[in-house]
Amino acid sequence: MARYIFLQYVDESKAPPYGSPELNAQIEAFAKYLDDVKAAGAFKDGDPCQPSAAGFSVSVHDGRAKTTDGPMHAQSPWLNGYFVLECKDRAEAAAWAAKNPAAQGGTVEVHPILSL
Repeated sequence: MARYIFLQYVDESKAPPYGSPELNAQIEAFAKYLDDVKAAGAFKDGDPCQPSAAGFSVSVHDGRAKTTDGPMHAQSPWLNGYFVLECKDRAEAAAWAAKNPAAQGGTVEVHPILSL
């Protein structure tokens, strides 16, 4: 079995406001997804991310670190969370990605994790 990281990208400008019925529905959808991956024995890790404004990027050039507030690319979709799942193969990983609520209107980017 291989581990895969599922990066959830969505349009932050379309995120429902805190406390709204729409946000509560999204939270319930993710809770069900989490229950499903745990019941299948696939869940290894995962958490939501704070809004993109809370993030920052770091780059080093000529030995000097530069920190930039906000997302790396202003027009990028918001990385709103991640899951690490253990899957038997790419097909199973793709099936879990398709069931991820972020895939509805967003994108779930899947990467196999290299075990060192």
